[in-house]
Amino acid sequence: MGTSLKPAHIDLPATQMPDPNHADCRGVASILSRVGDKWTVFVIMMLSDGPKRFNELKRMINGISQRMLTLTLRGLERDGLVTRTIFPTIPPRVDYELTDLGRGLQQPVVALGQWAVEHQQQIAAARARFDERNGG
Repeated sequence: MGTSLKPAHIDLPATQMPDPNHADCRGVASILSRVGDKWTVFVIMMLSDGPKRFNELKRMINGISQRMLTLTLRGLERDGLVTRTIFPTIPPRVDYELTDLGRGLQQPVVALGQWAVEHQQQIAAARARFDERNGG
C-alpha cells in the first residue's frame, strides 16, 4: 500500500463565531487591572469601614504619593466604585466612600489583601529560596 495524497479530513466545520465567553476579554482585563492594582486594593480596604478624607487615606496607606492616591481615587470614581462628596465648608471638605458596586468588590479585595498580609513571610522565604537556586 502506498501513501495517499488525497486529504483524509475534508469535513471542516463552518467558520466559527467568536466564543461569547471570551468576547469581552479586553473589557474584563481592564477591570482586573484596576481592581488588581496594589493601590486600589489598599484604598478599598481603607474605605471598607466608611468614608474617609483624602489626607486620612494618605496617612493610612503607607508609601502612596499624593499623585498616586489622586489617580487611584479618580480611576475608582470613574469606574463607579467610589463616590467623591464635596462639603461646602471653608476649606472645602471632600469625603471618599465606596458605592454599592464598590462594596460588592470589598469582600474579595479585603480577602486578597488579608491573604497577602498573612502570607508575606512565606512568599518572601519562597522568593529567597528561588533566587538562591537561580542565581538571582
